[in-house]
Amino acid sequence: MFARRIAVVGTGYVGLTTGACLASLGHRVVCADVDEDKVDRLRAGEIGIREDGLAELVSEGVAAGRLSFVVGAGTALKELEADGNPVEVMFLCVPTPMGVGGIADLTAVEAVVEETRAQLPPGCVVVNKSTVPVGTAARTAELLEREDVAVVSNPEFLREGSAVHDFLHPDRIVVGSTSQDAAERVAALYARLGAPMVLTDAASAEMIKYAANCFLAMKLSYVNAIAELCERLDADVADVTEGMGYDKRIGQAFLSPGPGWGGSCLPKDTHALLQVADAADFEFRLLRATIDTNTRQFQRMVDKIRLAVTGKRNGSLAKKKIALFGLTFKAGTDDLRDSPALAVAALLKQAGAELAAYDPGVRTAAAISEAWLLTVLDDPYSAAAGANAIVVLTEWSEFRLLDWRRVARDACEPLVIDTRNLLDEAVLARAAIRHVCLGRPRTAHALTPPVAAASSRTD
Repeated sequence: MFARRIAVVGTGYVGLTTGACLASLGHRVVCADVDEDKVDRLRAGEIGIREDGLAELVSEGVAAGRLSFVVGAGTALKELEADGNPVEVMFLCVPTPMGVGGIADLTAVEAVVEETRAQLPPGCVVVNKSTVPVGTAARTAELLEREDVAVVSNPEFLREGSAVHDFLHPDRIVVGSTSQDAAERVAALYARLGAPMVLTDAASAEMIKYAANCFLAMKLSYVNAIAELCERLDADVADVTEGMGYDKRIGQAFLSPGPGWGGSCLPKDTHALLQVADAADFEFRLLRATIDTNTRQFQRMVDKIRLAVTGKRNGSLAKKKIALFGLTFKAGTDDLRDSPALAVAALLKQAGAELAAYDPGVRTAAAISEAWLLTVLDDPYSAAAGANAIVVLTEWSEFRLLDWRRVARDACEPLVIDTRNLLDEAVLARAAIRHVCLGRPRTAHALTPPVAAASSRTD
């Protein structure tokens, strides 16, 4: 494999992971960002992102001279040229947040194109790595006004918390362009990974990203609806999803009910595809129902908490202390963007509840833009002390290992509403804690295989 000279613009989850991993594959990479303080921290080895293995890759890349950090995309191009050869590939990994009406805001993409248009050498390839609407590659080419510079769509499929693993062990790599040569050059960057390669046109590559994420959102909304139906019919959603998951057409992934889906991708991408559909005069009812179902799920969690705490569907939560275990949108990350936990917290606050919270990835309320909602404490026992209920909102595995007898002793009421079905019912029962789950029967399940139950017990 030939080592390429690569500029990566943007050092967020996608950009920093992309730069560090490409450097680990032997390429020369310069990562650029507009935030000078962030660049200084990266140069000092402070990555500022909770991502397994990323700090080590950054350190190794910098030590080997294959990875460096600069301020500004133009500076990245100059640094590579100063090394003796110009940039061959420029990745755009800049934010594309939800804009007015739900469509992706491409301001950052357009700004980088404007900044670098005249500097890009002939034959360079510009790669859209950020999630962008269908047609963005064509729009980028128009803005470049450079027939000698090709544009490629190469969407990322990285899960926060396991981004490095996902980059180095991908399910597939998607590359789309009107230029076969440019597409093959980008595909060659990943040759050592041995992953299935999808070479297509740019519009299809952009659509693959949205289609995949929106399908996952629909799967999550579907399983949350099934969980609610299970509650009404006294069925067990754990058994239902296990039975579904063995079907290879469905699979086990994304079949866990929860308080709703969120994060930096699914809310943004579902709304963006809905806007794209509307612009194409297509009424995407299924996707709209997916979003509506998720929004309803937040309120359903509050209703479930209200009933558990007060015994009434319309009971008052005013002055009730609720301890929230988990604030991030998923375990293994410190990302609070569009977190369902915060959406539920906001509704509880509106209902008059007093909120205390603990999350292993969030140590201070300063990290939360909605800090007025709640008090963040540095250990779960302090958060639970005096609480009328503990609500598990994020699936951190450490919650399984808590001293639940201590929690029960210090809480005002020994009640846990487990919106992730994370905790062991037997452990909570021995601590005399009432355990409320999603989609589980009102009575103990009588058909649990004795051998399986014994082998899974860790307490």
